[in-house]
Amino acid sequence: MDNNKKNVPEIRFPGFTDPWEQRKLGDIMNITSVKRIHQSDWTDEGVRFLRARDIVAAAKGEEPSDYLYISQEKYDEYSSISGKVAVDDLLVTGVGTIGIPYLVRSTDPLYFKDGNVIWFQNNNQINGEFFYYSFIGCQIQSFIHDSAGIGTVGTYTIDSGKKTPIYLPGIGEQERIGAFMASIDNLITLHQRKCDELKIYKKGLLQQMFPQPGESIPRIRFPGFTDPWEQRKLRDLIIEYKETVDADCTLPILTSSKTEGVVLQEDHFGSKQRHDITGYNILPRGYCTYRNRSDGVDFTFNINKCCDKGIISKFYPVFYGNNNNIHFISLVLNHSDEVVHEIGYTCIGTGQKVLSFNDLQKMNIRIPCPQEQDRISKLFESIDNTITLHQRKCDELKTYKKGLLQKMFV
Repeated sequence: MDNNKKNVPEIRFPGFTDPWEQRKLGDIMNITSVKRIHQSDWTDEGVRFLRARDIVAAAKGEEPSDYLYISQEKYDEYSSISGKVAVDDLLVTGVGTIGIPYLVRSTDPLYFKDGNVIWFQNNNQINGEFFYYSFIGCQIQSFIHDSAGIGTVGTYTIDSGKKTPIYLPGIGEQERIGAFMASIDNLITLHQRKCDELKIYKKGLLQQMFPQPGESIPRIRFPGFTDPWEQRKLRDLIIEYKETVDADCTLPILTSSKTEGVVLQEDHFGSKQRHDITGYNILPRGYCTYRNRSDGVDFTFNINKCCDKGIISKFYPVFYGNNNNIHFISLVLNHSDEVVHEIGYTCIGTGQKVLSFNDLQKMNIRIPCPQEQDRISKLFESIDNTITLHQRKCDELKTYKKGLLQKMFV
């Protein structure tokens, strides 16, 4: 009785009460690999050839850096020996990043790299979606990593695959769970796709709404604006904000990230960092900052949107607009090809590059009138806010999915 209680997930769909049955995958299905394909047989078209790294990329929702194929003739020859991958089969990485599953959902011919990938020939023994989500759940992943061995590179072998335990409910409950988890992944994909589309749209607008190098009029403008953009020294457009703190300051510590913008430092690193904050700069909301040191010439200018007032390292100058829109100026500094090139010429140093605030102020940028600055700024803020909303929804759904994997599976 106690054992049956252990074989019941914490969350279930109504109407399902029977305990789940523990089985070993080797007792349910054939687990194997395929006949080796030599690298000389790889082609640029034909039958898709899947590598372990392609499976890892797919699990992250990414496209592989390149697609590989084998000829139809080689596929027919080799699959006549090893068999053909079928819908609802599972291909699992066996070396490097081990235990990452790939569910075959298409009837299109498919071959894969031997040894690096373990082939679970499902043969309709388990609902495919349920099988896939069971494999990314804690119970099976813990078994995989416990059995991987102590070597430099962990391995998940055919023998380990046969011993892998799985808890199974009836097929009806498998189908409900599999379909529900797949619907969550579909929502994640939709929000991520929208994010990616908006980022591409934003990138295209940035290229069109700022003048090309040597030009003074952008290719796309809001109606009513026709005057050429004027070239000005940055020192006439921005003002440094210089207010520092001592060691007793309790304001939140911030960091300026290339990908996240200005964020709380503990959120960026995942924990609070210990620093002597004496001399840190105060960064009010709506003010701009950048790290004045870079390993390359990719300096990033970010606006504080996360708190009313925080503090940031003394290596991050702080400034605001002098009767000019600071958000617009940050867009120019980050995305105008002409300005980015000038930053490369302005910063100094042979190893780590330094762009001091004094040198920054000496640079020239092209700007329109304040009214056009405001219109452009509002447009890109709106796009950024929409991207953030979709990304936040993605993150919330991923967290929700992670909790369900722990509570809907034994």
